[in-house]
Amino acid sequence: MENDSKIAGKIKAQITRFGNWLGEGLKKPDKKFLREIIYGIQASKDVKLSNISRALGEDIPLIKTETRLSRNAAKADLAEVVNQRLLEGGKTRIKEDTVLAIDIGDIDKPYARAMEYLALVRDGSTGENRSTGYWTIEVIGADVEGEELVPLYGELYSQEADDFVSENRQILKAIDAVVSHVGSRGIWAMDRGGDRGKLLEEILEKGLKFVTRLRGDRHLECDWDKKRAAVLANKCPCTHERTIEIEKDGIRETKRLFLGSKRVYLPGYSEPLTLMVVKGYGERPLMLLTNLDVGKAGLDRILEIYLTRWKCEESYRFIKQGYNLEDIRLQSYTGLRNMVVLVQAVFYFVSVELGRKLKLNILLKKVYEKAKRFFEIPEFRQYAIADGIYRILFSYRAGLREELLKPSPQLSFSFVTLT
Repeated sequence: MENDSKIAGKIKAQITRFGNWLGEGLKKPDKKFLREIIYGIQASKDVKLSNISRALGEDIPLIKTETRLSRNAAKADLAEVVNQRLLEGGKTRIKEDTVLAIDIGDIDKPYARAMEYLALVRDGSTGENRSTGYWTIEVIGADVEGEELVPLYGELYSQEADDFVSENRQILKAIDAVVSHVGSRGIWAMDRGGDRGKLLEEILEKGLKFVTRLRGDRHLECDWDKKRAAVLANKCPCTHERTIEIEKDGIRETKRLFLGSKRVYLPGYSEPLTLMVVKGYGERPLMLLTNLDVGKAGLDRILEIYLTRWKCEESYRFIKQGYNLEDIRLQSYTGLRNMVVLVQAVFYFVSVELGRKLKLNILLKKVYEKAKRFFEIPEFRQYAIADGIYRILFSYRAGLREELLKPSPQLSFSFVTLT
């Protein structure tokens, strides 16, 4: 097996190639900044500039490297440029039945004071303001049966920023960016909040397919009468039985579910929709709204599409834990936005780029082998890939510096001998 330094050199070459592709069209300093951050995040498994600077291994004082990275991070907002490149690279992997999962998360910074545009973030389960921090939104493409994840879009935002309009606008901005590359392909899957009238109206007008979770107090029209979704769900006969296994906090649990559906309409819209009801999952019925043809797809498939969006939640957990995202310490809003979208780019690299070609698949196997010396490969394989890359690059202290050719004792000439 090749030694770690050779594997590290190959990984470095792929990161350099990926960074150059990501920064195509940018000025050289900006392109160099992208390469350095992407390498540094993977070599340190961290987003703190001090650790990224240390991973770069430059022959200058560490503080100078850190100061340069901080200055470049705050210089120009690269979020749109990077997202456009990720969409350009990932669009061919999005098929008609690919699940496009939207996830809204947050970065908690309860003790920060000097960070720009700090805003209140709230607990998604209670809706109560929790602490100061920032919001994030990401779009991930995922297959129902397969393991492939395709990060398409990632952005940090704050309601205190000058250009902020509303959360609905942020969600629609992400949808518009993805649709501009993949068109109507894919099925949009959203959790609570995705059932807002403004969002559903835009999605229907764009001709997009969707499955979203409903709140019980949302109103729908059924049998020429407008009623709350919870009322309709409680009266819906659920005769289709399904057993699933779920795992939460390391505990695997089997649930016996009962599924049913009703034809409904959004108030003021003539397009028929389906309210799908799942009983047995929790204390209250799980309510899903979709414009898919349930008769053709089947109730089981609709449920699987919705459950697939949980892969998006797991991917965001991976980003936060795998790269220590909540320990981000940049003060400028532009720098924060750049770091978050570049972590998304790193996620794209480990999820998509390393398996892009046969030669890279061989390299990926070596990364797995390095990770397995310490841990078994978890179900969410990105953890093992990130760990393997980190362990290989951690011992490779040359950073992104070009390797100098060793001087040869042989006399050489610049001319070519003809034979």
